[in-house]
Amino acid sequence: MSDSKTSATLRYTLMRLGVFVGCFFVLWGLVYLRVLPRGLGDSNLLWVLVLSVLISAPLSFVLLRRQREAMSEQIAAKVDRAKTRLEANRTREDVQ
Repeated sequence: MSDSKTSATLRYTLMRLGVFVGCFFVLWGLVYLRVLPRGLGDSNLLWVLVLSVLISAPLSFVLLRRQREAMSEQIAAKVDRAKTRLEANRTREDVQ
């Protein structure tokens, strides 16, 4: 079951990275074609990175809702199991 949690987390992370990279290349192309303004001096790469973060974050929030919820449910289940084990260990210590 931990494999499915890992894969859900990995899947979400890779998809989030993919949205960021996609935004980066689209914005880089728009800056290259002079549709968007270039950064000042040598700051063009930083400009495109900042824009990519600002655009990819809300896109990821909307587009990856299902993956984020699946990952969240699996993490919550793991936390619940850990709490149950901790409580069982406390109970066992109290009995002895």
